[in-house]
Amino acid sequence: MPSPRPSYRIKYSSLSIGAEDFHLCSLRDKQQFADRDGLAEQAGISSATWSLFGQLWPAGEVLAQTLSGMAVQGLRILELGCGLGLTSLLLQRLGADITASDYHPLAGEFLLRNAALNELPPITYLSCDWAEHYQELGLFDLIIGSDLLYERDHPGLLADFIARHGAHCSRVLIVDPGRGNGARFSRLMLGHGYQQMADKVNLLDDPEAPFKGRILKYQRLLA
Repeated sequence: MPSPRPSYRIKYSSLSIGAEDFHLCSLRDKQQFADRDGLAEQAGISSATWSLFGQLWPAGEVLAQTLSGMAVQGLRILELGCGLGLTSLLLQRLGADITASDYHPLAGEFLLRNAALNELPPITYLSCDWAEHYQELGLFDLIIGSDLLYERDHPGLLADFIARHGAHCSRVLIVDPGRGNGARFSRLMLGHGYQQMADKVNLLDDPEAPFKGRILKYQRLLA
């Protein structure tokens, strides 16, 4: 018997990141919702925020554009809050050692679907709660993400998680749309040995760009 169709609707789109073109399957709009087994509810994801993982947000596009111009070969990279997986798809195509992660119960399914859409092999994926400890995850040279500082408790959870999984001289790159939690996050990162580097405003170098946030960059400098 065929599996029942999901109760959410999807759409397909294409976009260019640097010299690369990508096809993405996303939720049709922010009104979509399906949580028959209650997995999202158990994870603390409300019906109002359920669909957010399935949208392509300007911050996510900025993250992908930024990584497209970086030398990533030889780095072990972790993307936090990957959502649809655009940046992880880009890094996979560039030959990086990329692990994607997210908290939403459907993020892994959409990542797998989008990898297939772009004729890429499956990307290593972890369903990830920043409050948990994942000893098997190991350490990373570069930890990235976009719009991760969404709630008031996120700076502490995120800084602690990064400290556990950042290698000795690891770098961190977070695209932040400015929800008011960036300064606290930077202070907490400093306590873990991460020095903040210069950030940028208007990240697409376009005065008409829809995103006016910052790239927060950190380098771990441990004695």
